Amino acid sequence: MIRTPLRPLARILSARQAGQDPDEIEAELRARRHAEIQDRARRRAEGRIKWMVLGFMLAFGTVGLRMGTLASSQPTEPRTHASGAQIISQRADIVDRRGRVLATNLSTHALYAHPQDLVDPATAAAKLAKIFPDLDAERLKRDLTGERKFVWIKKKLSPEQMQAVHDIGEPGLVFGPREMRLYPNGNLASHILGGSQFGAEGVSSAEVLGMAGVEKAFDGWLRDPANAGAPLQLSIDLTAQAAMEEVLANGMKVMNAKGATGILMEVASGEIVAMASLPDFDPNDRPKPLLKGDPSDSPLFNRAVQGQYELGSTFKIFPVAQAIDEGLINVNTMINASSPMKIGKYLIHDFHNYGRDLSVKDVIGKSSNVATVRIAQMLGPERQQQFLKELGFFEPTPIEMTEAPTGKPIVPRRWPAVTAATVSFGHGLAASPLHLAAAYATIANDGRRVRPTLVHRKEPVQGEQVLSPRAAAAARDLLRYVVTKGTARQAEVPGYQVGGKTGTADKPRPGGGYYKNRNVSTFAAIYPADRPVYVLVVTLDEPKVSVAGGGELRTAGATAAPVAAALVERLSPMLGLRPDDVKLPVIEPRPADAVRISAR
Repeated sequence: MIRTPLRPLARILSARQAGQDPDEIEAELRARRHAEIQDRARRRAEGRIKWMVLGFMLAFGTVGLRMGTLASSQPTEPRTHASGAQIISQRADIVDRRGRVLATNLSTHALYAHPQDLVDPATAAAKLAKIFPDLDAERLKRDLTGERKFVWIKKKLSPEQMQAVHDIGEPGLVFGPREMRLYPNGNLASHILGGSQFGAEGVSSAEVLGMAGVEKAFDGWLRDPANAGAPLQLSIDLTAQAAMEEVLANGMKVMNAKGATGILMEVASGEIVAMASLPDFDPNDRPKPLLKGDPSDSPLFNRAVQGQYELGSTFKIFPVAQAIDEGLINVNTMINASSPMKIGKYLIHDFHNYGRDLSVKDVIGKSSNVATVRIAQMLGPERQQQFLKELGFFEPTPIEMTEAPTGKPIVPRRWPAVTAATVSFGHGLAASPLHLAAAYATIANDGRRVRPTLVHRKEPVQGEQVLSPRAAAAARDLLRYVVTKGTARQAEVPGYQVGGKTGTADKPRPGGGYYKNRNVSTFAAIYPADRPVYVLVVTLDEPKVSVAGGGELRTAGATAAPVAAALVERLSPMLGLRPDDVKLPVIEPRPADAVRISAR
């Protein structure tokens, strides 16, 4: 800044020459300088006031805009959190394909105690033991009368139990809000849903975690707030599931079976419409797992997914379909069925002696082991293995359940000629009924691979082509022949053109060899055979039916096949599949003159 002097020399000299006082010049310039300083200070203060006013206007405008936005929005409840901890207590519902609830949440309360606040701890312990008989009265008394400052009593209370605790009148008994998982249909679809348990817990909330089934497989998705509470929609139909479990339970009782499994799957999509394993359990009160013995003795064991069974003659359609595809045979090719057949030191027999030659149609219809082995020998072990791999028999099913990896098929490590022979008729390779259902669905789907799923999809996922449509169609015709003329005649349901294959396999002993009087009976079906919509697999564990004369029948044709027929008859109408060749009575309208109207 250039500063003007208060006594400029030029003006001083001029003033002296004119006889003026130079001090007046200095006073004038000083007054002018002071006026300029005051003007600058005033302008600076005015600028600051303007910016401050503008700032206040922006701040109040923002607050007003936010208040207006909140006033015009819809109110929402915040998620429940425990004090001091991030415990998300909300979990998405699980629904069936029609939106009906399979699993949901229920607001309830937990009960805990502050022993130091109890007036009479011993009496409180005695009264609580009466309300909750499952509690250890002596231990509860020790906890409430000891040095502990906090005691959990019950993690979930019913309204009646809560009122009974209220009536005790103890200030040291405290209720904490809790959200629990509820399965309103009880045992229905229990193995699919699996169940849940509490994870991280606080006095005001608890984390609900899946512990089995789809609850565990989709645990992260069900707890993810980003899904905004959208339900998980499964592929199962609640009505069909209930009907399947009822029919299976009756069939299991009539056939005196240890257990039963049923799977109904859509051919085009691989979606499972119903899947049951009996005995089952209530996921609201999930039992404890067995620590020893046979896992299949536990109701928690999912036979459809975890069961590893030799599925017997249901496998015979696979080498036959493959050989047709390779051009090695057709349905009329004659096969040597002379029994017994020797491979190395082993003899292979048929249930009946079918004579010298059988057509391929009768090989499947009569279920000849020997003739099936001869067809498998045409293919060779390597091609046989590759086809079974493509059908999914060497890997766990991709079903969305945590139990799926435990159901990986038991496949022989070596594949000599005798193994190739026994596998061709369903022995030596153990797989789950779900594996079998997926493989039959592939045949029904014109040879295109079908992978089972429990999630309801808008668009089906197309699999790879593992069998030609021509061979798949021939295989379907053979399966239909089994029901009309072969071993599965009891599976026929008028109007639905059921096609399928029976399979009866002896159960292996834990120490080696096979039981002579215990088997697994299976019937795998597709229907309608000419335009397949569904695949149905029924497996009975150790069935036996008493017959006149004191004997017993254990074959799949007499046990699993009639149960499957009952399921087709029961399930198809409720799923909208009408019979196509049943002639319904025609009701002719009466002529108008034959109708009389009377009033009384």
